[in-house]
Amino acid sequence: MTPKDIKEKDNDIHAFLEVFAEAKSYGEGPLSGKTIAIKDNILFEGHRAGAASKILEGFVASYDATVVRKLKDAGALIVGRTNCDEFAMGSSTENSAYGVTKNPHDPVRVAGGSSGGSAAAVAAGQPAAFCGVVGLKPTYGRVSRNGLIALASSLDQIGPFATSVGDAELIYNVIKGKDPMDSTTIDDETYPRTRKFSKTIGIPRAFVGAEGVSEAVRKNFDESVARFESLGYKIKDIELPNVGKALAVYYIVMPAEASSNLARFDGVKYGLHKDGATGIEDYFETRGAGFGKEARRRIILGTYVLSSGYYDEYYGSALRMRGLITEEFRAAFKDVDLIMTPTAPTAAFKIGEKSQDPLAMYLADIFTVPANIAGVPAISLPSGFDGTLPLGIQLTADLGREDNLFAAGKDFMGE
Repeated sequence: MTPKDIKEKDNDIHAFLEVFAEAKSYGEGPLSGKTIAIKDNILFEGHRAGAASKILEGFVASYDATVVRKLKDAGALIVGRTNCDEFAMGSSTENSAYGVTKNPHDPVRVAGGSSGGSAAAVAAGQPAAFCGVVGLKPTYGRVSRNGLIALASSLDQIGPFATSVGDAELIYNVIKGKDPMDSTTIDDETYPRTRKFSKTIGIPRAFVGAEGVSEAVRKNFDESVARFESLGYKIKDIELPNVGKALAVYYIVMPAEASSNLARFDGVKYGLHKDGATGIEDYFETRGAGFGKEARRRIILGTYVLSSGYYDEYYGSALRMRGLITEEFRAAFKDVDLIMTPTAPTAAFKIGEKSQDPLAMYLADIFTVPANIAGVPAISLPSGFDGTLPLGIQLTADLGREDNLFAAGKDFMGE
């Protein structure tokens, strides 16, 4: 598909912020012939990168992110950069400074977030479920974050969207690995694979039955469980007593880390700059004009939970609960290979439906956030439809066990 073809197809969807006119392959390898788009928060030398934020207006990357270098070395054809929520803060791509990405299956609905543009581009970690594609969130540290515009450093993890599990696995095998430019990266030996894959799936019934899960999602989930049983998988009910608190933990830890990471953007050396009467007013004017409403909300919240007098009450408590949730996952994986939930509590919602209600928007991430909190890998698989709207299931595996996700995903998808 030529850049012109991509632009024409994208006119009504707005998945891309830029289609590269000079798109080309940089070598031969396992990704030769594969077209890949990169999210707007990943650096590609010589190209714009702005995390869909006005604060980085005009910024051009001076080097390749490690994942981009690996993709180029593997022969991938990088065709453009995709839309996302500003600094990956959101669940619908409505927080992009450059306009919302529409769902390819129904253009009055969202494509999900924060990577809605990426999911929509593939269709046309929740955006995978909304757009009917495969989405992989690797184990924390398996893929380098060097060259990623940081949101929350203990949560950020790069992963692929693809049309098949096999393609997601292929891309993952290219981009994974230890990187001297990212001290958090790990290799294949970090988490020994001591447990043999026994085709056992755990279902946290209380969590799956949470308030707000639509009847269509519940029905599709039950049908997906039955499909796995027909494929020879054993289903086991499990308890994750504190997993329902993961969303609250996430919305304390993530804003806290974001408030620190985003402090560097001041318009002095690059990006948007607004003049004020004094130097400090330049700073206020620039950040006020450059950050969108959701970014400002999270910066303020993050600064608050880290402030004197509230650190232990909020941030310290969140870290302790994060540790409990992580241990619950580790304990569960002693008895099961995978944990299964829906990917999202509903099908894609209408554009504007939840944009004025932050809490309702945050609840869209209730099933995907726990994997980020625990650092474990997860994969979203298309599992059916609610009318014309795609639905998805999520499989979560133990640390370093992406192989289990790929094996079960291929079985489920018939690959």
